[in-house]
Amino acid sequence: MADAATRLATYADLEAVPDHLVAEIVDGVLETHPRPRPRHGIAAAGLAAELGPPFGRGRGGPGGWIFMIEPELHLGSHVVVSDLAGWRRERMVAEPATAFVETPPDWVCEILSPSTARLDRGPKRRIYAEAGVSHLWLLDPGEGVLEGFALTGRQWLLLGTVARGEVVALSPFDAAPFPLDDLFPFDDPAAPPAAPLPPEV
Repeated sequence: MADAATRLATYADLEAVPDHLVAEIVDGVLETHPRPRPRHGIAAAGLAAELGPPFGRGRGGPGGWIFMIEPELHLGSHVVVSDLAGWRRERMVAEPATAFVETPPDWVCEILSPSTARLDRGPKRRIYAEAGVSHLWLLDPGEGVLEGFALTGRQWLLLGTVARGEVVALSPFDAAPFPLDDLFPFDDPAAPPAAPLPPEV
């Protein structure tokens, strides 16, 4: 007798996950991982603070964007939580009435950690491309590196890589550059690298 078909995860499965975990449905599989460490959250808050005034409010930049931190995105059959996402205002004219967003973002930033890098660099990157997200940033706080990609057809084109000590001027937010080091306020760029943190569970 043939094996029973693999059961696909449902939204009820996602809702049953304890609050201390982040839950996503990727390719029909329920994926969970721990809440991020402080370094991860500080980098996310710092990036939001850099982009919000010039691009969200038009203070010192062109404006025209709506940003969200950790939105729950429903992209086809997938339910993913990006670290940050942005929509051009003409594509999000009203506040969503639901706890999730079905309109694909125009920009996504994933902040890599040992528990999420596999998904962020693999399936989620493909899902964003399939949904038509036009720009993707991958920020690795451990390495101090930011990669910026643009969607060309269904493929990601690497626009540039920014390392510690350099200035971030990557599309679609190149109109208001800022130092990458500002996202890591507890690091001294002149100091030797800190000892690695213990692995996440």
